[in-house]
Amino acid sequence: MFRHVYVLSLLVLLAINTVSAVDYTVTNRATATAGGARFITDIGVDYSKQTLASATDFIWETFQQTNAADRKNIQTVNLFIDVMDGVAYAVNDEIHVSDSYIASYSGGLIEGIADFVRLKANYAPSHWVQPGQGDRWDQGYDVTAKFLDYCNDLRNGFVAELNKKMMTGYSAQFFVDLLGKTVDQLWTDYKARLNDFDSCQQQLIENVQGFSALYLVDLLGKTVDELWIDYHGRKIEQLR
Repeated sequence: MFRHVYVLSLLVLLAINTVSAVDYTVTNRATATAGGARFITDIGVDYSKQTLASATDFIWETFQQTNAADRKNIQTVNLFIDVMDGVAYAVNDEIHVSDSYIASYSGGLIEGIADFVRLKANYAPSHWVQPGQGDRWDQGYDVTAKFLDYCNDLRNGFVAELNKKMMTGYSAQFFVDLLGKTVDQLWTDYKARLNDFDSCQQQLIENVQGFSALYLVDLLGKTVDELWIDYHGRKIEQLR
């Protein structure tokens, strides 16, 4: 279930390099470690390449690099999962990600951060959940992405700041530090706000569906057809 653990790091590193890559390679050099094994089972090479490609497109759009001439001429980006401290770094056409970083994080939140990037890059598939849906804030993927989008609306740049705080580990206190509420309180507010919106929407639909022409008779003493005739008669008198 843990697939996108390194996505924002990759996004930042690609932004620094602003490459024009057309090919991506992925090499796991930490297969004997917990992080390397987790990469194999929960992330995978194919999804890594897909994420790199999506992140590159996002960078090009964000920095308005619409032409190849605007980008650094690197034809291949090589991603390595290495046994090392820290999180990740980039040098030339290589991105190196720490195996311990991959091993240490809660899957649901990182999946949500990754899909938040896809959401903001307009790569969200049509089958994703609607805002307010889901059972837990850390359910992962689209559920958590939509929740993070709500949090980001409360404080512009929240997700970027959260990611920065998570460079050396995760704490639920980060939500309190940035938004003044626990993550559980924020989830409750998020669900309540969307439920209130749904209730208002349903009430509006019911009011429209429940409209009766008799309301006009009660209020104005005439049917809607009679009022329409009077309206046009008044227009004709104005033209004479």
